[in-house]
Amino acid sequence: MQRTATTISRYAGAGAEPGVDPRRSSAFLTYGHIKQNCVIDLVDYSTVRSSVGRMTNGEFIRLLNDQAAGAREPWVKVRWINVCGISWDVISALAIHYDLHPLAVEDVIHQRRQSRSKADYYPRHLFIRILSHTLEDSKSNLNSDTSRYIPEAIDEEDQPREPIRRASSPGPMTSADYRHKEFFSDSDGHQPSGSSEEDVTVFGTAPRNGLNMRFGSMRSGISGGPRVFSPGMPVTRQESTARRRREKAELTLEELKKDGRVNVRVQPISIFLLRNGTVISFLPQNCVDFAGPIMARLRQPDTGLRTSADASLLVQSILDLVVDSALEVVDAFHEKLLELEHDVLIKPNMKTVARLHIISGDLTLHKRTLEPLKTVIYGLRRYDVDRCAALIEGGAGNVKVEGFMSHKGKIYLADVHDHMDYILTSMDMFAGIAENLINYTFNMKAYEMNEVMRRLTLATIIFLPLTLLTGYFGMNFSSMWSVDLHSDLLFWIIAIPVMAIIIPIFIWPDIKRVLHYTEKRFAARMAQKAVKYKRA
Repeated sequence: MQRTATTISRYAGAGAEPGVDPRRSSAFLTYGHIKQNCVIDLVDYSTVRSSVGRMTNGEFIRLLNDQAAGAREPWVKVRWINVCGISWDVISALAIHYDLHPLAVEDVIHQRRQSRSKADYYPRHLFIRILSHTLEDSKSNLNSDTSRYIPEAIDEEDQPREPIRRASSPGPMTSADYRHKEFFSDSDGHQPSGSSEEDVTVFGTAPRNGLNMRFGSMRSGISGGPRVFSPGMPVTRQESTARRRREKAELTLEELKKDGRVNVRVQPISIFLLRNGTVISFLPQNCVDFAGPIMARLRQPDTGLRTSADASLLVQSILDLVVDSALEVVDAFHEKLLELEHDVLIKPNMKTVARLHIISGDLTLHKRTLEPLKTVIYGLRRYDVDRCAALIEGGAGNVKVEGFMSHKGKIYLADVHDHMDYILTSMDMFAGIAENLINYTFNMKAYEMNEVMRRLTLATIIFLPLTLLTGYFGMNFSSMWSVDLHSDLLFWIIAIPVMAIIIPIFIWPDIKRVLHYTEKRFAARMAQKAVKYKRA
């Protein structure tokens, strides 16, 4: 996981209108280059039957355009539209068809991994954005989420380069991006038209000729140069260079940390819950199989989802699936921590400390991204009706206020909340264990160093008197009575008493420690003998 957050893409200057309204042609100019081949699952179900279909971008858009084909049959109680991928044509079609709030649409498009989980209440729908944590294979870590082209600011003389692989939101369109025709091609839902209105619905009526009519007079400063549209707040060459430098540093850190870490993919999931029983979910393109367990439950007539036919219970199931995936992440961290603890207890070394440092940092970052999810779940249980009442203009009065979450959904959310509490407390515990293991390793290294210095000191104490006497008897004088008139016996007659006095003085604390240990051991043995005597 990235430690530093990617800078928020500046699609407009400070003070620009918040939200993304696909009915405005300016929204297509800014976000029309965001295209993916989405996998769209359309699930209709009730207590009696269920219907599942999978479509592409074009097929789904044509279904929404056809009122007869897109209408729900009488037996349908809940419709679930699960979109795997982020593409402007699909998002704009859904936003217009279901009247999604512009602020929620903006949150869906800006797929940032550092965004906080939240729940926003709007008059027509409930919007939930959460961060899912799933385990991934270390070999596929570098190849994840590479399907979307991310335009970068390039010079006129440079050739387009390979985009940097990342999972954050696309970069803003720059003046160089408008030179490429492929950013304006959309055969699925944007057909040429001659409309020249200021704000038109770009879905189905986005005019290619209209773009030329509106911006045909905007040319570059060079005479005869290509036509270029400059957004109000383009990314400068300095900002683009800083972004590439930051991404290069992040990729370098990811490469350094890949050994011995738990590979976790953190990706945003957006959910819309409408009053008519429609649920719209947006998942990343590489999470096609993520909702497979819920799909399997919807095919079985005796499951809780089918017997209740409750849209809010479907939202609870998605939240529960996200939390269950986080439980797998917690188990993986626990397993990795047990391996590192085994290595530390066997033989602590600095390589293990480095891995513990990485694990501790990842746990802190994942805890930061998972804590808002607990708040979201608690808010859906406790404040659902209160927030819906706040949306009623002029006060609730005598109007009966109904929340988006049913009573049964709130009961099951309590279990999800308990799981989230277990996840967060486990991550706190694992982070504390990692820090304790790091401290234990350094304490053991310090203790080993102290033992080495103690042995060296003991050797110095023993040989210091001998060295002093050897230096005295080894002096080169012409007349020296201690050497001339005596043998080496005089050396030991002097050395032994000196060592017998000096050594006990220096090691007296160690002698006291040995005596204390011997006394305790003797007392323990006497106590054991007394117990055995009483039992006999």
